[in-house]
Amino acid sequence: MGFTVYPALDIRDGRVVRLAQGDYARETHYGDDPLPRAAAFAEAGARWMHLVDLDAAKAGGYTLSALLGGIARTTGLKVQTGGGVRCRDDVARILDAGASRVVVGSLSVREPETVIAWLSEFGGERITVALDTRQDEAGVWRLPVHGWTEDAGVSLDELLPRFVAAGMRHLLCTDIARDGMLSGPNLGLYAHLRALAPGVAVQASGGVRDGADVAGARQVGCAGAVLGRALLEGRLQLADALALEKQPC
Repeated sequence: MGFTVYPALDIRDGRVVRLAQGDYARETHYGDDPLPRAAAFAEAGARWMHLVDLDAAKAGGYTLSALLGGIARTTGLKVQTGGGVRCRDDVARILDAGASRVVVGSLSVREPETVIAWLSEFGGERITVALDTRQDEAGVWRLPVHGWTEDAGVSLDELLPRFVAAGMRHLLCTDIARDGMLSGPNLGLYAHLRALAPGVAVQASGGVRDGADVAGARQVGCAGAVLGRALLEGRLQLADALALEKQPC
């Protein structure tokens, strides 16, 4: 299983932003230039990028089709993207607009049978299941929904095998406590996921600060790492992260 670096752009109102721990009231603005930034990712040698529609994640209805199409046409990047995916037609429209994979987050927790049907219809290579998780006092990885304010009533360890059995190939997993905080990825979580679902390509998301964090994610068996705030703030150079794709584990 190879390793892929996913430089990420989160978009809200057409702007590149980051949220701290998913809180829309804790937004940092990084510019109004998502397409040039995506082009810069490609120029640095990236093969993939991760694109998030924060407006749709809150209200539903994916809004980035034009940007997605522009990126796909002009940069050569493969794009993994999501935000507000609520129905089968959303998946089809995003794929038609130029996505290589559609990220399905909260619906994967609220309506897993729906997403399992999409894995069957579109194939495991076209869907990335995104599970945002938080560890409770007993050490159980819970799956909060509705802006991470409500517990879905099912644990990560209970839900994940259902997706594996349905043919899931790509899992994006975020430790909520570390998202946007530059506190390092939770390598223990990713080692746990690799043991729980050894055939799945796990993407580390949340907390990556530097090249050592990227290398750590790879060493515990992740198939990729999503790079957000560290790239935007220049704490990590994309070329340095991409060099780690080629290094032996």
